[in-house]
Amino acid sequence: MKTLAISVKERQNVGKTSTRALRNQGNVPCVLYGGEKQVIFYAHENDFRKLVYTPDTFIVELDINGSKTQAIMQDIQFHPVSEKILHIDFLEVFDEKPIKVSLPVILEGVAIGVKNGGNLMFRRPKIITKGLVANLPDAITINIEHLKIGMFIYIKDVEIEGVEFLAPLNSVVVGVKTARAAIEEVEEEEGAEGAEGAEGAEGAEGAEGANTPTADTPASE
Repeated sequence: MKTLAISVKERQNVGKTSTRALRNQGNVPCVLYGGEKQVIFYAHENDFRKLVYTPDTFIVELDINGSKTQAIMQDIQFHPVSEKILHIDFLEVFDEKPIKVSLPVILEGVAIGVKNGGNLMFRRPKIITKGLVANLPDAITINIEHLKIGMFIYIKDVEIEGVEFLAPLNSVVVGVKTARAAIEEVEEEEGAEGAEGAEGAEGAEGAEGANTPTADTPASE
């Protein structure tokens, strides 16, 4: 996997006042967990741009006051209006322990079915993958040149030695459909999403507190 080095500073003061002051200076409060102890630190928001605003997935080499630690970004919070980064959670990783990451899927070539008038259906631009750091690729590359109209590539068809895909084996990654079939399917999916959204709105009033951190999830400052 790609590696990104970021120099950060450990926080000496913790609390709402300190956190607010850091953000006013353009810094992002962060927490690192998964190792021997939880570490609270910060860095300027510009240092995280290559990590956050990209489809790529990175192993992050955190330089915390001269001590280097490998980690992956586990969670990120944005301001609901300005979309500025408010907080980032990092999980420490070890060479001998498998981790779960969302790897981007890269399609190679142009499907023959598309050349013949079909529509490309790209269902999984990312796939959650589990494996040792040494076995995880930068991305999952799939050649689609052979795909004719009506043909699909499923999770079970993708093989990368030493890793496991955490999705149903019959899940479609990419395929080619006739133009008419593709339009009808998109319309059906949009209708289903609308119904789910309505149900979610009805239950939202009782959902306050649903994001309260548990013992396994560190609280964001």
